[in-house]
Amino acid sequence: MAPPNVLSLPEELLLIWHSHRLELLLSAGVLVACVRLAIHWRQTRRKAVLTPPLGTPMDEKVPIVTKNDLLEADHYTPVDFTTPIPRTVAKPGPKRVTGVRKTRATPRLPREDVNVSDITIQPLIFYFSLGGTTKGYAEQLLHLPSPHPSILPPILHDLTELDYDDFFISPPLPPTPNTLYFYTLLIPSYDISTDLDNFLDHLKETHHDFRIDTAPLSGLAGYAVFGFGDREGWPDEKEGFGKDAVAVDRWMARLTGGKRAFPLGVGDVSGDGDGEERLGEWREGVSGILKDLVEGRGLGEGVAGSGEALESGDEDDEGGEDIAGSAATRAKAGSRSRTGDLEDIKPSVPVDFTTTAVAKIKEMVPVNSPTYTSLTKQGYTIVGSHSGVKLCRWTKSALRGRGSCYKFSFYGIASHRCMEATPSLSCSNKCVFCWRHGTNPVSTTWRWKVDDPREIFDGMKEGHYRKIKMLRGVPGVRAERFREGMEVRHCALSLVGEPIFYPRINELLAMLHAERISTFLVCNAQHPDHLAALNHVTQLYVSIDASNAESLKRIDRPLHRDYWERFLRCMDILRAKRFEQRTVFRLTLVKGFNIEEEVDGYAALVERARPSFVEVKGVTYCGTATGKGAGLSMGNVPFYEEITEFVLGLEKALLRRGLDYGIGAEHKHSCCVLLADRGRYFQAGEDGVGRWHTLIDYPAFFECLESGKPFGPEDYIGGPTPEWAAWGNGGFDPRDERVDRKGRPKIES
Repeated sequence: MAPPNVLSLPEELLLIWHSHRLELLLSAGVLVACVRLAIHWRQTRRKAVLTPPLGTPMDEKVPIVTKNDLLEADHYTPVDFTTPIPRTVAKPGPKRVTGVRKTRATPRLPREDVNVSDITIQPLIFYFSLGGTTKGYAEQLLHLPSPHPSILPPILHDLTELDYDDFFISPPLPPTPNTLYFYTLLIPSYDISTDLDNFLDHLKETHHDFRIDTAPLSGLAGYAVFGFGDREGWPDEKEGFGKDAVAVDRWMARLTGGKRAFPLGVGDVSGDGDGEERLGEWREGVSGILKDLVEGRGLGEGVAGSGEALESGDEDDEGGEDIAGSAATRAKAGSRSRTGDLEDIKPSVPVDFTTTAVAKIKEMVPVNSPTYTSLTKQGYTIVGSHSGVKLCRWTKSALRGRGSCYKFSFYGIASHRCMEATPSLSCSNKCVFCWRHGTNPVSTTWRWKVDDPREIFDGMKEGHYRKIKMLRGVPGVRAERFREGMEVRHCALSLVGEPIFYPRINELLAMLHAERISTFLVCNAQHPDHLAALNHVTQLYVSIDASNAESLKRIDRPLHRDYWERFLRCMDILRAKRFEQRTVFRLTLVKGFNIEEEVDGYAALVERARPSFVEVKGVTYCGTATGKGAGLSMGNVPFYEEITEFVLGLEKALLRRGLDYGIGAEHKHSCCVLLADRGRYFQAGEDGVGRWHTLIDYPAFFECLESGKPFGPEDYIGGPTPEWAAWGNGGFDPRDERVDRKGRPKIES
């Protein structure tokens, strides 16, 4: 038993702690400080070893070259990046990986044959204003002196008076090849709905349109946005101050591929606001950037608000989508080489679509693309990478004996033996009435892989026959027509897109003709060079959707800037071809777009091109189309009585010009009427009675083609147009039965 005055060990330790806890805590603190100082000293010493002091003599070393440095140089030779690049370090020691901000030694030139000293900048000032405040500020910018001789006087544009497609799908044509545009946007914010909402919707639609390149405005030298707001109503950005300017800045960053030249500026225009002061500071910054551009220093890279599409706080977007995509996507968009798409060359210059873009070969419609998915859902069979075939509703109708296409009434084409296909799903227009609802690709240049015409031809037939076979179990299909349908005799190259866009279209036509398949080819009058080079087809169509430049732009929404000049060249080419083959004007009438007061304009076009036939057809409503100026509804579909009234007016207008065209046939069910050249296709029969001869003698056409001798459309004119297709008789084949939408016999009133 321990003596009472002897303490146990825990009690001794507790006594020591209570007696000397202050000294122990101080000692522990000193020990920790010594350890941290030792670690810091060792790190500093290592850094001194790896990084020689300034002024230390250095041996000559091999420069470190990166792949990005070579890609961004103005002139470079191909380099094998699989071979390691020699590197050196200052002194032996542990390997150290460091990050270095990329710099650009010289600016990227708009074209290799343009010097930096020759570049000029054309500023464009866009503004929106309800009360006139923003307009006043815009006019102030307009009259400021230019900071450099190579910066041209700015041009002012009111967003309410613009067609957005002219400036915000691709940059406008520059006055000279070495001129670059710079966009300045002054955007106010309102708490009411205004036309500015339409502008924002247009930017959003352009960005989300997968048929348009990721950065369609990358041809700009840069852009800058300044917003005006009222802090009395919206104290800060989170509550809406400058909200519309923020939105415009975000969309412009996407559309330009990250060419924000100066950070977004916002000013308060309320009573005691700082609007003018903030605008002045922003203006000086933008002027400095413009001066840097013309002096070859570029926009810079990697700095928020200087060429980077993403700024702090912009990561969240509608639907959770990242504004500028992944970092890899942004890097890819910012490092495009000169061998990219022709539409991305800076500055934008007129490009002939017949010249294939020198770019990485890609497929027009890859299997895993949204275009492929969308078109497949609509019933297309995609052939190869850029062609397609689809079963026409008239083919299915004719197989069941429920009526044929108007081409049967007009030209004798058996609808159940007709294949509707296209060798190019891409088009250069974005027509408001497009029945594909804007799902097909659009482009002004062929920049894709070119499939072999034999593969396209075989794929088209295989896809068509496979779809015909699927109908053999459908009630009402007539056995004899099904059997005939398994042998295609006609091909309508008018499915979607632009058939003559395909570079090897003539080879495909030769394969069709070799199997005695007639060809009805439809083009949109935007590719005159290909039209001129086109070989014989059975019948050549040109879509005439308007009679003047303004109306054509509004309804077809062409991508080519010189669309009207191209259109008129096609008219002249069609006139030259009229003695070689049958030519047709196809007028698609859309109420509210191209009918009212345009009869004389259409007559002038007919006089210029002198086509064999003029088809006048009402637009088919296929659901609401979207986009600026579109928004079609059933109200835009003309009644048949309106079509006939227009045709009679056009016939009179042509007679006034000395052109003898008459109504050769009609197809009321398709809301379509045919005008024909009376001097060529109205002939007297053996009984001496004059009749229209709009039908085609198909065996005679192939005999003429196989003879190798020159021939014209008169050499394969067929028999008289059926009486039931003549004017006033409706145009429905009496051998078929017309039904309503539920398949019940339709009784004509």
